[in-house]
Amino acid sequence: MHGASIYWLARGLARHGVLSGRDILGAAWKQARYKLRGTEHHGHISSIRATALNLVAGFPVDEMRSLCEEVVDRDIAPRILEPVRRLAERHLAADQEVWLVTASPVELAGVIASRLGLTGALGTIAEIEDGCYTGELVGDLMHGPAKATGIAELAEERGLDLAQCTAYSDSANDLPMLRKVGKAIAVNPDSRLARQARHNGWPVLDYRRGRRAAKLALPSAAAAGVAAGLFYLFKSRDRD
Repeated sequence: MHGASIYWLARGLARHGVLSGRDILGAAWKQARYKLRGTEHHGHISSIRATALNLVAGFPVDEMRSLCEEVVDRDIAPRILEPVRRLAERHLAADQEVWLVTASPVELAGVIASRLGLTGALGTIAEIEDGCYTGELVGDLMHGPAKATGIAELAEERGLDLAQCTAYSDSANDLPMLRKVGKAIAVNPDSRLARQARHNGWPVLDYRRGRRAAKLALPSAAAAGVAAGLFYLFKSRDRD
């Protein structure tokens, strides 16, 4: 999809007054940095995790699930690349299981998977107590090596042979997962993943309108993210 799903969730939380203008501006900046750099690093991910957990501590789970549905229908679904959607549909039509594996909250991942008609989703699981988030995780963030572990556990549970499975990704952060399956495919890959794909002979699906156009689009997309953050910041100040 265009942009990070967790960013759109942050915007949804801001619309409902859960996040402040400062919070959404920070999310916009991290989204912009991700787009400009084309990859994430461990410190970046850890920072996002700590911030997100702190912000949702005490928030009701039922409200989060409703909010995720709103965010998916309003912001995320229109940004899912049509060729990727058709690719998933072809796998499903062949009676194959299709799972979304993402670092985003499992509540958000589940709604995306449901809207696309996928088999299911693996995502980051936040601890719940008395119907509200505690501010802690169950396990680790579904990112990097955790994705490889997650699909291995899923395969064992579902009776699947990973050697017969295919994994798709656009990020080198998913290399542990890509190396775990029989067939790895890079989709709109970042530069590091593109190099690894060439080295390993993995197929590459690029739905961008030329690499130069894609690179030129990154700063403008990032700027749009920051502009959105500023808009919410000013809007919040107007309400104060």
